[in-house]
Amino acid sequence: MKTCADAMIDRQEAIELLSSEGAAFYGFLARAGTAREEHKGRGVTLCGILNAKSGRCGEDCAFCAQSSFHDTDAPTFPLVSAGDMVERAREVQAMGAREYSIVTSGNRIHSEKEIAEICKALGRLSEPGRKRMLRCASLGNLPASTLARLKEAGLTNYHHNLETARSFFPKVCTTHDYEDDVDTVRRAKEIGLDVCCGGIFGLGESRAQRIELAETLRDLDVDSIPLNFLNPIAGTPLEGKRELTPVDCLKIIALFRLMMPAKNIYVCGGREVNLGELQSWIFLAGANGMMVGNYLTTSGRDHELDLQMIADQGLEVLPCGEVALR
Repeated sequence: MKTCADAMIDRQEAIELLSSEGAAFYGFLARAGTAREEHKGRGVTLCGILNAKSGRCGEDCAFCAQSSFHDTDAPTFPLVSAGDMVERAREVQAMGAREYSIVTSGNRIHSEKEIAEICKALGRLSEPGRKRMLRCASLGNLPASTLARLKEAGLTNYHHNLETARSFFPKVCTTHDYEDDVDTVRRAKEIGLDVCCGGIFGLGESRAQRIELAETLRDLDVDSIPLNFLNPIAGTPLEGKRELTPVDCLKIIALFRLMMPAKNIYVCGGREVNLGELQSWIFLAGANGMMVGNYLTTSGRDHELDLQMIADQGLEVLPCGEVALR
């Protein structure tokens, strides 16, 4: 096995990691944790989100509670006001979040009124004279002109997941092409936004396809990688699917850290359901960030428990600034 100074693993080592057991597994885990500390120190970035527009999505993603193709209990409502977006930012900042993301359902935001409302919120969140949160949005497959407008309004990061490997994507979604998502990532990077792009695991993908997704993200040179683990939702095609063990999740985190040692690795949706008592191991496995508070349509755990979990390991939550949002 390579030393941590030469941390990036090749495909063969990636295969070995995902199939490892016992001492070999713990060896990979230790190596990933060391790589995290060498590249990211002992700081942890927390992010929080707002479900700003929910339901009625025309995409048929098999895992998603908000798809109009599925019969779920997910809430349905139009875009919230700029004031509500700012208020939620204040809430997640109080939880320790350094990054805040406005998330909307659907393939993309089309309405000029909706874009203007989001820009209004971004303007309030990026007022001069104070240190501020990282301002992120997840608004679908937007054209470069709209991304540039959002950046001018104050957007710093753009979130757009590929969800899974290109070879597995047709089994997850049939209503748009994988390359549409890849092109969106490229457009966001080209205009100078930091890009947050990852996927969701436990959909039925193979180990090789988990590596394939990591290779795609590495080729795209994304800045941050959110790792989600399936929390099966009643009414979706995957409602009964439970394939992941806590160790599987840790292997996935270690895989992405060791394939992209210098990137930000966030653990997001499905953390509580899939990792259980091993949630605190995510940092040992290489993560340097995680989501706090509630998710889009499911609840997260008390953020105080997360803060204590971080402190118990001698890690430090990275601050977003000295002045609170007004």
